[in-house]
Amino acid sequence: MPQSFNYRHLYYFWVVAKEGGIARAAQRLDMAVQTISAQVRELEKSLGVSLLRNEGRNLVLTDAGMAALHEADHIFALGELLPIRVREAAVGQTLRLNLGISDGIAKLAVHRLLRTVLEEPHLRLLCHEGEFQPLLGELALHKLDAVLADRAAPTNPHLRASSQLLGSSAIAWYAPPLWAEAAAHQFPHSLAVVPVLLPTHHAAVRARMDHWLEQERIRPRIAGEFEDSALLSTFATSGMGVMPAPISLGNHLQQTFGLVQIGATPEVSEEFHLIYSARKVIHPLVTRLLETGPQERLLNPQAALQAPP
Repeated sequence: MPQSFNYRHLYYFWVVAKEGGIARAAQRLDMAVQTISAQVRELEKSLGVSLLRNEGRNLVLTDAGMAALHEADHIFALGELLPIRVREAAVGQTLRLNLGISDGIAKLAVHRLLRTVLEEPHLRLLCHEGEFQPLLGELALHKLDAVLADRAAPTNPHLRASSQLLGSSAIAWYAPPLWAEAAAHQFPHSLAVVPVLLPTHHAAVRARMDHWLEQERIRPRIAGEFEDSALLSTFATSGMGVMPAPISLGNHLQQTFGLVQIGATPEVSEEFHLIYSARKVIHPLVTRLLETGPQERLLNPQAALQAPP
């Protein structure tokens, strides 16, 4: 990058692009229009390309301007984190991990997957639950260190993210005592008779469940669909119906919620992926998760059934 490059000029351009015009940017920054315009021209001069062009009365980004805006988003998102990280370093050895949790993933499994980082004595864990695509957007802006999700990162040259499978677990079916006997009788075809609770289609495992039900020629008696896995467990516990969940969580569901495993579907599994930025220096705790490899208790149903919760 040329030595004449000035980050203040980049900031003025970034505000112009975000505000949609020089006049609005000048108003936001409480500066003269001529000053903002001159700063943007200086940036274009240092880069050797035009970033903005006039289309009628509108000012629009060139292709080079779009690229500059994309990089500026990263730069200023990181800049927002600088004061926080500096203050934390000044007062102690806190190791902060900003983690996005996809709302479709089994929350009990998340805790198990994070065991290696939970051992960190100076950990400050910030978990942000949300939908898959918005979380990837936060990751792209470096507002998150990583995302735990039920699917791998999509192929997207603008995202520039990598993902690693941390584990998977076959799906089993669990019933409250009210429905346990009826659900266990002639399972899995009993799922067409007893009330069934399912994750909504935003969860990756739902498509695999639907495919399995279709292959088995079972039309389930769906009593409810839930985006949040914890809410799904709550309604199943109340007696509303039978629910699917990773078989590796069976002991916990039985001992904590009183749910009874009435059958398993090894053909259907839930996956757990860690998605992280491929362009940024990897967070040391993210590296620790990646080095741990697949979680055996999630991959091995028999080990999960025999292990304590």
